[in-house]
Amino acid sequence: MSLTIADLEKVQAEHPDWKLELVDGQIILMSPSDAESSEIGVEFSAQLRNWVKPRRLGRVFDASGGFILPNSDLRAPDVSFVVAQRLKQSLRSFAALVPDLIVAVKSKSDRIRPLREKLEQFLALGAQIGILIDPDSRTVTVYRPSSEPMTFRDGDTLTLPDLLPGWELPIADLWPPVFE
Repeated sequence: MSLTIADLEKVQAEHPDWKLELVDGQIILMSPSDAESSEIGVEFSAQLRNWVKPRRLGRVFDASGGFILPNSDLRAPDVSFVVAQRLKQSLRSFAALVPDLIVAVKSKSDRIRPLREKLEQFLALGAQIGILIDPDSRTVTVYRPSSEPMTFRDGDTLTLPDLLPGWELPIADLWPPVFE
């Protein structure tokens, strides 16, 4: 049986604390992230939002922001960005579009392959850039539709000149600090 977004909304209304996605007609219950992955996602979001908002370049969303994709899936990346011209006003519903930038942060229980496949699906549907952050290897891999992935490590600086000219993020800034 293939489920729809209306079915997902009904389940979500009955279980408002659940984080759900609709993938290939099946409702998927998403598990919470571990503390480190969550902190990394917040850091990436904050760095991105602090650049985007004063320049009025677009909108940054967290892991709760759902997008209805052209294939009828409803997905929620860990972090996403939509340029201003494509979403002039926020909605009180799911956005029926593919974000320009999506970010997946690997949690302790995640496997790299499904995360990479999720990014590749977004890219095939129209995303410009997909980013996979792997705290285990302390790497950030950038995917684009028509080029080989690029991997960044501590000491590198992430830039996305084709989407966010001038924005820079030192990779080492993503990792949570250790307090003495």
